[in-house]
Amino acid sequence: MGEAIERFFAALPARAPAVLRGPTSGLLQIDLTCGNRTEHWYVELAPGTVRVSQEQARPADAVFTVSSELFEELVTGREAGMAAVLRNEATFSGNVVLFLLFRRFFPDPPGTRDPRETARRHVGRSG
Repeated sequence: MGEAIERFFAALPARAPAVLRGPTSGLLQIDLTCGNRTEHWYVELAPGTVRVSQEQARPADAVFTVSSELFEELVTGREAGMAAVLRNEATFSGNVVLFLLFRRFFPDPPGTRDPRETARRHVGRSG
C-alpha cells in the first residue's frame, strides 16, 4: 500500500470534526484490492469523530471496494470518488449515506478553486 494511503487514513480522526457535522453514523468497510490480495480498512463514522482500524469490530453497514491504485488517486485528489463508482471502477454496497459522507474526506483536484471565493474576489475588485 502506498504512503499516501497510510497518511490519508492516519489523518482522518483529526479532520473529522470539520467534515462530519451531521447526525449520521456507521461502520464503513473499505476493501483495497491489488491483484488477488485484498486489504480491509474499517472506518467508524460518527458526528465529529472517526475511528480507523484494520480489525473488524462488527459487521459493516457499507462496503466500498476499489483498487489500491485508484484509491491512491482518490486520496491525492487526482480522481473523484463518485465518478469512479459511476464508471464502475469502484463498487459500493450498503448504506449509501456513509459513502457520501466519507467522500468528503477526499481532497479536491489540484488547482480547483471554490467558485464562491472567485466571486468574492471579483466583487472586491469591482466594488
